[in-house]
Amino acid sequence: MKVLLLSTLTLLFTINSQAQNTNVKSEVKTTTKTIKDSKGEKKIVKTEEIKEVQKIKLEEAKANSLNIPMKADQEVDVTKKTKLAVDGVTQFVDVDRSAYYTFNGQKYQVAIDKSGYTMAIPDNQERAVLRRTSNNNYIYKNKDKLSVGYFDAEGNLVLETYDEKTDTVVLEKFIVVKP
Repeated sequence: MKVLLLSTLTLLFTINSQAQNTNVKSEVKTTTKTIKDSKGEKKIVKTEEIKEVQKIKLEEAKANSLNIPMKADQEVDVTKKTKLAVDGVTQFVDVDRSAYYTFNGQKYQVAIDKSGYTMAIPDNQERAVLRRTSNNNYIYKNKDKLSVGYFDAEGNLVLETYDEKTDTVVLEKFIVVKP
């Protein structure tokens, strides 16, 4: 019994004294915007959490040396979480896709709202909605069109619409306007 107790205590102290094998850097940035329009005031609180994790790798130990230097040029894994609160409704967004897009010479504005995004032609009352699905796509809906959309690697919005007359899927690519 005594041997079992001593070996358990030794094991616990050994596990507790292990060296750290990762460098972790975490940063949280919060921005608050208040937007006034004809419908009233909207308060948008955006919280971004950026976490960088770097695994530590050591060089070969040198004789009669206490310190072992770290290897240079180690890769860093970066994860970013964005939380948006619009009028008290909180949602988590991987990447905020609010921006201006162009398609056929027309300029469109995609803006985040409580349930996803809205898409509008500036100075026009016509609006469409983009609602996120479970597989990272979006349902696009305006008064006469229903499509499935997604954002490609360059940040462009791609809509896929089924055309009954030709029995094909029509692709429309909205190009993001870079600032």
